[in-house]
Amino acid sequence: MHHESARRWFESLGGDDGARLCFCRITQLSLLRLLTTEASMGEDALSQPEAWKVYDHWLEDSRVLLMEEPANLEKAFRSVSRLPRPAAKDWADSYLLAFAQEADLRLVTFDRALKERSSAAVLLR
Repeated sequence: MHHESARRWFESLGGDDGARLCFCRITQLSLLRLLTTEASMGEDALSQPEAWKVYDHWLEDSRVLLMEEPANLEKAFRSVSRLPRPAAKDWADSYLLAFAQEADLRLVTFDRALKERSSAAVLLR
């Protein structure tokens, strides 16, 4: 459902200005999981080897890379994950916010609630 908007955003990355699509381990896992899930892919759900091929194809593009965790990620992650109530679904969002903050990256998302937590995040529609 978000494919067209994501494609337009990705194509806007010229490469000449240093803009990149950065995967981290959690976004890598999310992509692989979605590619192999019938609920998101329907009849086009992939096997694990096929999903790896899709991911590897992404990495062939000079605008795409897998980033290692920043050195201070744990401290930043702990500082943004301090909700005073049970929040099982907040962990990944907090991790991504902390990762973007520590790596000096701009977080791009379709999630309005995640965007509201960071003025630097970009909300795609």
